[in-house]
Amino acid sequence: MILSGRRRSGAVSVKKSEVSKGLLEFTIPTLFRCPISLDLMKDPVTLSTGITYDRDSIEKWIDTGNVRCPVTNQVLGDLEQIPNHTLRKLIQDWCVKNKSHGVERIPTPRIPISRPQVLDNCSRMVAATRRGDAKKCVELVVKITILAKESERNKRCIAENGFGSALADCFEYFTRFSVDIHENLLKEILSALAWAPPLTQESLSKLKSTNSLHCMALYLNDGDLLTRRNAVSVLQELVREDRDYVDRLEQIDGIEEKLFHILEVPICPKATEACLVLIHHMMVLKKTTGGLIISKFIQMGLIPLILELLVDGDRSVCDKGLAVLDRMCHTKEGKVTAYDNALTIPLLVKKILHVSDAATDLSISILHKLFSGESGSYNGVVEAMKLGAFQKLLVVLQVGCGRSTKEKITELFKMMNMFRDGVDCFESCVGFKYLKAPN
Repeated sequence: MILSGRRRSGAVSVKKSEVSKGLLEFTIPTLFRCPISLDLMKDPVTLSTGITYDRDSIEKWIDTGNVRCPVTNQVLGDLEQIPNHTLRKLIQDWCVKNKSHGVERIPTPRIPISRPQVLDNCSRMVAATRRGDAKKCVELVVKITILAKESERNKRCIAENGFGSALADCFEYFTRFSVDIHENLLKEILSALAWAPPLTQESLSKLKSTNSLHCMALYLNDGDLLTRRNAVSVLQELVREDRDYVDRLEQIDGIEEKLFHILEVPICPKATEACLVLIHHMMVLKKTTGGLIISKFIQMGLIPLILELLVDGDRSVCDKGLAVLDRMCHTKEGKVTAYDNALTIPLLVKKILHVSDAATDLSISILHKLFSGESGSYNGVVEAMKLGAFQKLLVVLQVGCGRSTKEKITELFKMMNMFRDGVDCFESCVGFKYLKAPN
């Protein structure tokens, strides 16, 4: 293989000064090249077939579902990757020898964590929890968290081999005692839980305990922004996995105020999204008290707060914020409050065809609610028409939409047809002559 001055992904590092002089042109030994990428191996590992590959290349090969050795085509009965230390040392020596040609020495790679190591650490954590040894639990959580940060492979291996269950068990146990005494441990566990799902049903039941939920709710108002983000993220994950958590959350005094405060004083987009998901679940899943929850959030000022989030929010925040706003507009109080806000109609019209299909459907749904029944009025429909809602709705029909959205658009067109005299520029719109006035 002839190594040119151009740097390839995964190839040896080349000094720019040497490249510019055109001095670098030598052959990388075939033994040092990965059979998959043909690049110089940084972390050579040997499979059960006896063939050595660069770890990154063979892992990507296996992760895509391949179960055969790329060179021999033999079935890989054992996917274990054994580090080839001898070959790695030869490659490093070769890099040092060719330093004058602009080749940088490849550092000794960290060996990724294995499944047995994860299981061993989980067992030790469970044992330490049973002994009530909080100090040892902190050490183990920190140790595994550090390993998880080294690579996505490590994080995936840790998450898939019971780490979440050990964390849930430890968290539930120590929340039975003073939260202040074990604050460091509980915060470390929350941080790990934020990236270490999935959880087993047993783990979910432990985190659904009164002590666990009250601890997470307590941390929603913690001064540490990272802890607040982790707490709301874990609660969102729990609700997603088991909707019964909504019943438990509702029983926590002041939970609505805590969630509202996270939106009012933003931490990060991830925390905002998680908070919106929790609020939406609380409104939708509580058939008997959902209206009361909506009223409480409206009185706090959630509608203008969400409208502010929609102004500069990214796609995910807009989708979730519009879903919450749509739910609040199910009630008369929500429709009146939203309609009276000067930002509502301009923002909804703007979001149509501007963010996502979900945002378009939700924006149309909210407009339909606002203009229907007692809250609908001449001024609102005319304002939407002046902002270009008619043309946007026509485009939505042309590009295609669901049956429910199509029905709402039809109703909106009928309202616009009834009030078209108030908009001079729409008098000549041929689309209106095909619309029948509502009965």
